[in-house]
Amino acid sequence: MTNPYAPPRAAVLDIIDPNVQVVLADRGTRLGAALLDGIFMLPIYLPLVLSLAIGGSEAAGVEDSTGSAIVVGGFVLMLVGLIVWAWFTILYVSRNGQTIAKKFLGIKVVRSDGSPATLGRILLLRNVVNALLGIIPLYGLIDHLFIFGETRQCLHDKLADTMVIRA
Repeated sequence: MTNPYAPPRAAVLDIIDPNVQVVLADRGTRLGAALLDGIFMLPIYLPLVLSLAIGGSEAAGVEDSTGSAIVVGGFVLMLVGLIVWAWFTILYVSRNGQTIAKKFLGIKVVRSDGSPATLGRILLLRNVVNALLGIIPLYGLIDHLFIFGETRQCLHDKLADTMVIRA
């Protein structure tokens, strides 16, 4: 029987085990993950670029709809690629704070105290807010230069209260 006068209790899942040592990811590994994520995006946009190059030149010289069909096909292929990429990215980020490239390279995003970072924190604070701030001239350069600090946190990491560690 439980005590009706006892204070409420809750299971807290975001506290890291103090015995687990957190090792920061190397700067080169973080750079590699960013480059690899960019490389993974190339095949997604390639169908649209090729269809515009091929179909756009056909549509300019010919009055039939072959060129337009090629462009539409490339756009559809790009959309399918984006959906597949977004599904895997959201799956990995929500499970363990990793993009596809971070998963391959064995690093992940966590809160500054070592607890798991939520999908909302990673997508909204690290990506959306950072993209909005990107309209400020030289912000992107300054953001990435922060990685040379002792904590190896870029400015977007500091804004989101996150850090990148070895998984």
